[in-house]
Amino acid sequence: MAKVELKQPIVQAIADDIVDAQSIVLVDYRGLTVAQDTELRKQLREAGIIYKVCKNTMMKRAFEGTDFAQLDEYLEGPSAVAISKDDATAPARILCKFAKTAEALELKAGVVEGTVYDITGLTELSKIPSREELLSKLLGSLQSPITNLARVLNQIAEQGDAPAEAAAEEAPAAEAVEEAPAE
Repeated sequence: MAKVELKQPIVQAIADDIVDAQSIVLVDYRGLTVAQDTELRKQLREAGIIYKVCKNTMMKRAFEGTDFAQLDEYLEGPSAVAISKDDATAPARILCKFAKTAEALELKAGVVEGTVYDITGLTELSKIPSREELLSKLLGSLQSPITNLARVLNQIAEQGDAPAEAAAEEAPAAEAVEEAPAE
């Protein structure tokens, strides 16, 4: 069997992984301990991110004709790829956070929604909260005025009952006072 025939399934597997991907981030993983690599893979897996160590030539072939072909110039030295199909900023966010504790992990570049970012761009992208966090903040902002209105109305209702109760308690006492001089 020729070498090309052996490599074709690997290239096809990478190409299948990048179909419909929102983002790809390339990293240099040299120097990571087994424990660090295991922890990194666990965090990425939990976020639904595909993480693979692949040969650069295989990735170049798989990236041909896609937005990710822009990463060819960064494919030097050992490379691992993190692929996200759901959350575009998740790979950058997780890898940048992990790189703070594991200094051996170096980000190379990434493509997020068709735009190429270098290390500084990925670092800035990593500061963007996840889609779920942004939606929950938006929902909280939308609910806040309604919640505050409900609290104010509840306080008004409670205060409205208190004067009525006080007036009801004072009314029999006032009648007793009026009756006393009539005797």
